[in-house]
Amino acid sequence: GPLAERRLLDVRLGELPAWLATCDFSPQGLLGGVQKAWNSYYDKYINVKRGGPAGISMLLAGYCLLSYGWNYQHISKISFLVSV
Repeated sequence: GPLAERRLLDVRLGELPAWLATCDFSPQGLLGGVQKAWNSYYDKYINVKRGGPAGISMLLAGYCLLSYGWNYQHISKISFLVSV
C-alpha cells in the first residue's frame, strides 16, 4: 500500500525518512497518534471477548512501578529510620 498508510513496523529502513516526512507532527496530529495507540492497546488487552486479567494487571504493574519511582526517596528515608 501507500507509504503514508503503513505502520512503523511495516516500513523498511530505507523508506523511513520518506515515511517520517508523511507523518503529522502538529499537536493535533500527535494527540491523534496517542489516541490511536491507546485504542489499539485497549482493544488488544482490555476489550476482549475471551481474555484474562493481562491488560488490567499490566496497567496495575505500571502504576505500581511509577508510584514506587516517584516515592523512592520518601520510602528510603522511612526504611532507614525503621532500621535504626
